[in-house]
Amino acid sequence: MDYRVILYHKQATSARTRFLKFAHQSVLAFELVPALAQLQTHDSSKMVNHPAAILQEVEHHFEFPAGTLKAEGEYRHSVEVPGGTIQIILANITTMDPPFELVEKRQASFIDLTQARGLPGVELELLRHAYELILGG
Repeated sequence: MDYRVILYHKQATSARTRFLKFAHQSVLAFELVPALAQLQTHDSSKMVNHPAAILQEVEHHFEFPAGTLKAEGEYRHSVEVPGGTIQIILANITTMDPPFELVEKRQASFIDLTQARGLPGVELELLRHAYELILGG
């Protein structure tokens, strides 16, 4: 099973939530999902990739200190694509403030949910589920 990661930062004082958008114009690290991707409608609770090693890889890529990312275990979504399934991992960037400089070095940026318009439909669905979980809805 393949995987992608959605990274977000939630401001502790204001609860402002921002998602990381990558240079390839997606909120999914590190590559796009195929155009025919669809959110799975059946039980996606049987995930096979453990997020710890995956998040270490992401931390290394962005030069985040070890332990900066925390997987949201309740976020259990995957995407069906021709020939397989892609597991989606939601990870919180646990720094006090968003690490703007580190992500900009990788041609990424933080966006609010309203700035996600224009992303593929499957990504918008994944973000909606993420936002509901993050805000406790």
